[in-house]
Amino acid sequence: MNRPTISVAIATYNGAAHVREQLTSILAQLGPRDEVVVVDDASTDDTVAVVQGLGDPRVRVTARDHNLGYVRTFAEAMALTAGDVVMLSDQDDVWVEGRVERLLAGLEHTEVVASDVVLLGDDAPLLSPFRRRPWRLAPSTSGQTRRNGLRMLAGLMPYYGCAMAVRRSALDLVLPLPPWLHESHDLWIATVGNVAGQMTHVGGPTVRRRIHEANASSSRPRGVRAALGSRWLQVKMWREARRRARARGRGA
Repeated sequence: MNRPTISVAIATYNGAAHVREQLTSILAQLGPRDEVVVVDDASTDDTVAVVQGLGDPRVRVTARDHNLGYVRTFAEAMALTAGDVVMLSDQDDVWVEGRVERLLAGLEHTEVVASDVVLLGDDAPLLSPFRRRPWRLAPSTSGQTRRNGLRMLAGLMPYYGCAMAVRRSALDLVLPLPPWLHESHDLWIATVGNVAGQMTHVGGPTVRRRIHEANASSSRPRGVRAALGSRWLQVKMWREARRRARARGRGA
């Protein structure tokens, strides 16, 4: 009875092929007071019909008639949530059994939590795009703000939005998204958590990730120009997160 209420924020776009499987895995772990908030980014397939066809009153769908991109769509979905805890989800993965309880445990003392991700099909770990070794978050580094920030800048931290959750109290730091943020909403949330000293790494996976050509984020190395642009974006994220944390009276 004392468990926090859960909101799941999902951005969809032409996801009809896999969204039913994803939502089925999510709804199986939610209670009657929880909700799933889906914002569809002007899909041209049957995504909205598939979601509505589930007939579950816990699922709310907002369908746009124009495309704004996945970053703004996730922001809208998070803003529409009402639960004590907001869990992010992609449209085409599958939740690991026990995900909700593990992420809630990670939020007992902090406002942001992130877990590992494995591949759908064989539960193999994601591999680092540089060293091609298993890519995992270490619980022991949860509070190492500067270390985590530097490793994020180097592209060495496997923060994925699909494996993250935030307390509602953190949304005043996360939202609104910076107007210049055009990619990597997950790295923005991770930056906010680290800068505010409110990040917990949960050992082990809570989501099985489906890899295909339409993934918004990739584990493959980027080109030099794109990589440099991403690093500059992260510097801007860090500065903005520090500004917001200081305005709230805390943070690194």
